[in-house]
Amino acid sequence: MPQRQPTTAAQPAGLAARRAALRLLDAILRRGEALEAALAHAAAGLEDRADRALVHAIVSATLRHMTDIDALIDSATRQRLASDAKARMVLRLSLAQALVLGTPGHAVVATALPLVDGGPRRLVHGVLGTLLRKGGALPDPPNLPKDVAGRWKGAWGGQVLAAARSLLSARAPTDLTLRASEDTAAWAERLSGTSLLPGHVRLSDAPDIAGLEGFSNGSWWVQDIAASLPGRLLGAGAGRHALDLCAAPGGKTMQLAAAGWQVTALDASERRLERLQENLTRTGLTAEVVTADVLQWAPEAPVDAILLDAPCSATGIFRRHPDVLYRAGPRHIAEMAELQAALLDRAAGWLRPGGRLVYATCSLEPDEGERQIERFLAAHPEMQAVAIDPTALPNSVKECAPGQLRLLPGMLSDAGGLDGFFIAHLSRSESD
Repeated sequence: MPQRQPTTAAQPAGLAARRAALRLLDAILRRGEALEAALAHAAAGLEDRADRALVHAIVSATLRHMTDIDALIDSATRQRLASDAKARMVLRLSLAQALVLGTPGHAVVATALPLVDGGPRRLVHGVLGTLLRKGGALPDPPNLPKDVAGRWKGAWGGQVLAAARSLLSARAPTDLTLRASEDTAAWAERLSGTSLLPGHVRLSDAPDIAGLEGFSNGSWWVQDIAASLPGRLLGAGAGRHALDLCAAPGGKTMQLAAAGWQVTALDASERRLERLQENLTRTGLTAEVVTADVLQWAPEAPVDAILLDAPCSATGIFRRHPDVLYRAGPRHIAEMAELQAALLDRAAGWLRPGGRLVYATCSLEPDEGERQIERFLAAHPEMQAVAIDPTALPNSVKECAPGQLRLLPGMLSDAGGLDGFFIAHLSRSESD
């Protein structure tokens, strides 16, 4: 077993995890990396799973409350620290530990000061001491970054913005999609969960997924209920051919295969497709798996259905991945919208007459949803909206326009909420 470093005055307990947390926060805020993707590199050398979990917990808490933590820091400094200054980064992590995670003040200070060796230790010590002595508290729910709050309030209004703040502070439930929807009641009982739709089970806590009954034999997979709706709209496949574009890690591919579609799953990432193949193997489902760029590849013949879960800003999954609040700005959103338009235009030509297209993004940005489909339909008169079957939706979720769903913070709030999504259900004219 790996030996822990002895605790000394120069190496207080837990310092290695705090150094890793500082590296991770820097990767997210300065280099725009995703939290989950950057974690392995930032935490390299930490052998204990508990230490790696601590790194994740510290950085996640920091990101969820960073707007309010920054306000506290600014209240205790004469001159405003630069947003990317190491002193501010260390103070952010330290205050998140003290005010969110409940770490004792002496432990916070002991692990903070070595992080600014050669830097403004006195400043960090003074600010921490001042704020911890005051016994300050953070707003509950936390405030969103100002630019995000402004965009979402302008797009959806104050009520949705308030709901988004509440989601940011609450632990998201764990949703499962079942391989066999007829077993819904049985699995809900076995796993002590609830169901909002046939083929769905919701767990209120965050269990050890791999240790749950039904995981090893592939009876279900983890998938937020919002992410399951695009696949549900296509219904039973009856052996017809469907393309799942940008398919990895495979939740929608498995849905379509379980519903009887002959699926071709396409993704440009070979590494991510390995995970998709592992999921198919575990569940006993089959699909043709293709590594290719949608903008360079084409099917041999027109297909019956296409599911395009397009690359996007991912702002709709902020409650699980708070780093997106700081990585997805207007420039990134515009770049994603341009890519989505190209993918939609290319995919439209692959449908047979009467074939259906489901477009989805896990985004709360209208440019990646409503405006994208408005542009697409104007450019493709052969495509039209298809009414969405209300039985495929959870109670209280309804079309916002013909063939469109807009899933927003506040929906299903009594049941634990859901991720933000935009979904459009379209078909190609029979006569073109």
